[in-house]
Order: sequence, then C-alpha cells, then structure tokens
Amino acid sequence: MSGIHPTALVAAGAQIDTSASVGPFSIIEAGANIGPGNQIDAHVRIYGAVRLGANNRVGQGTVLGGEPNDLGFTADKSRPLLIGDNNVFKECVNISRGTKTDEGSIIGNNNYFMNGFHAGHDCRFGDHNVFGPNSAIGGHVELGNRVFISGLVAVHQFVRIGDFVMAAGCSKIVKDVPPYVLIDGNPATLVGLNSVGLRRSGFDSATRTAIKAVYHVLFHAGLNISQALVALDQQRLSVETQHIKDFFKHSQRGVTAHR
Repeated sequence: MSGIHPTALVAAGAQIDTSASVGPFSIIEAGANIGPGNQIDAHVRIYGAVRLGANNRVGQGTVLGGEPNDLGFTADKSRPLLIGDNNVFKECVNISRGTKTDEGSIIGNNNYFMNGFHAGHDCRFGDHNVFGPNSAIGGHVELGNRVFISGLVAVHQFVRIGDFVMAAGCSKIVKDVPPYVLIDGNPATLVGLNSVGLRRSGFDSATRTAIKAVYHVLFHAGLNISQALVALDQQRLSVETQHIKDFFKHSQRGVTAHR
C-alpha cells in the first residue's frame, strides 16, 4: 500500500486496495472498504460505514459516512454509506451514513459533487448527476439519473426527484419533482421542460413532443391531477411518458406545482 501518505491515519481494520492512494493527514476508520483506483486527497475523513467502489476522487476536507444529523441517532442504528464508481467529491463535501434503513445511504456511479455539498442520511442517488456548490439535500431523498442541482439549492427530506430534472440556483424544493422538468423558486415551482438537458441527452424531437403533451394533460387541460391520470390511462404511452404518469401516481408528498 505504497499509495498511503505516511501522515495518513489508517486503522488496521480498514481495507484499502493496493491501487488506491490516500493523501496527507487523512483518516480512514476500521471497517471502511476502499476499492481500486480511488484517489483520496488530504485531510479527508472516511468513517467505517463507507464502502467505496472504484475510481472515485475524494477532495480535500471531504467527510464520508459521518454520523447523521439525527437527534435520535445512537451507534447501534448505524447503517452503511454505499458508493459506486467514478464519482467526484470536490472540497468539503459531507455525506452521512444511513440510520433508518438496512441499505443505508446509496450513491450510484459517475456523479459530480461540487464543494460544500451535503446529503443527509438514507438518501438514494442514481447515476450521472451533478450537485452544485453548497447545495443541501435532506434525509431519505430519492434522486434519479442525470439530474442537475444548481448551487445553493435546498431539498426537503423525503422528497423524490425524477430523471433529467434541472433545479435552478437557490431553489427551495419541498415537494416531489417529476421527470424531465426545470424548476425554480422559493418554494420551487415547475417552469417548463428541461429542453436543453433533454436535447443534450439525445432525446429526439418526437420524444420531447410526447413528453410535453403529457404535461399539457396534467397541468393545462383543466383537469385535476386525479382526472388527468385517468385521461392518461386511456392513451398509449411511450416508456418516457409512462414514467411521468407512474411518478405522479406514486407520489407521497405531492408534486411540485406548475407556475
């Protein structure tokens, strides 16, 4: 393990792949599992609940798997923080371990966390998401794939955020956010489709038009959401538009309103 700096404190019970590197003054607790190709910078703290996949970059001052901000937390409730591959954690990112569910907190692959980001306990994040500087996400949040959370965004606990969402800077998100949309405001409202993100991700014109048509039924056809979902049940939907309908049907907190 020649990649471990001599000033780093690595507990005997930590497992670190020989291809991983650990920078100066970092602390890795017993029980942590650090996979191949990980680059851990200086002054990083990785707690024993962390399972880090392959080829992640962990920036200076980042804390992974710390105790959650939960007044009822006790050591016997500790659950893991499971992190996939190819994620980037910039300076001073803080992501809590789990406490309420057996699986704990889960981070997927190819996510990019900018400086100062925080996520609470028992979150579930998918793949290819970007999180802006000093944004904060409460516990139990479920977030899909290719979501862009801009700087200083705050997300309430238990919120669900669908795929290909873009949240504008300083937004306050208190309700579920359906797929493919742009949201903004305090509290956040839906202001349109994430058209730029959809085009960049390869959604063709016909697919974007179909998505827009479903949202027209949901928000602009003079129906309440229950009536709109019944109307959509009568239509033949694509995979993408079915995804929208299912998101609304399974929302527990209610869906972010349209501006």
